[in-house]
Amino acid sequence: MIEQLFGSKTRVKLLQLFYSNPNRSFYVREITRKIDEQINSVRRELANLLNVGLITSDTSNNKVYYEVDQKYEFFAPLEEIFGTGGTKTRRASSSKAAKAVELPLPDETADLKALGNVEIAALMGQFTRDDSTGIDVLIVGNVNNNALAKYVTELEKQEGKDLRYTVFSLEDFTYRLQIKDRFMSNVLRSKKQVLLDKPGLLS
Repeated sequence: MIEQLFGSKTRVKLLQLFYSNPNRSFYVREITRKIDEQINSVRRELANLLNVGLITSDTSNNKVYYEVDQKYEFFAPLEEIFGTGGTKTRRASSSKAAKAVELPLPDETADLKALGNVEIAALMGQFTRDDSTGIDVLIVGNVNNNALAKYVTELEKQEGKDLRYTVFSLEDFTYRLQIKDRFMSNVLRSKKQVLLDKPGLLS
């Protein structure tokens, strides 16, 4: 069954997209934009991955969303190969095979360092279709507000949607966790894509 996972550039791009974003869900046109492939090719490979059982799908607001199935029996080894760590390993390689699958996939962490001292960054809400927190982007740390606004604006352009965001100092965030603030409890329970968590508070 594993051999069915490989065989086309589009399939490899899909695997990298899904395994680099294990808590994210994407609809077809969003996927085609992110991996820069033809929609027919994307639809065909999504069907293949669904048949294998590697991804799941469901419908919301008249759109079919796809995401990686973290219960899939080979999830862990495939995440090592196609996830963020695996992508870095392949990009460091000089082999022709590695270069063939090198991708300019969106990297929401790339510009975080420009914001200042970011301790925690996470995507939720519209990114994961779990609106229990009421926000889409969480930033914790000592950041420059103008740089943060620019970061969110660029992320909105990249995602094609308006985003809600909030920022906390690490001290305020930690205190609200300690007193079991309702919002923080929702953050911990929510489905989210953690981009950065230096103090390990979201785990």
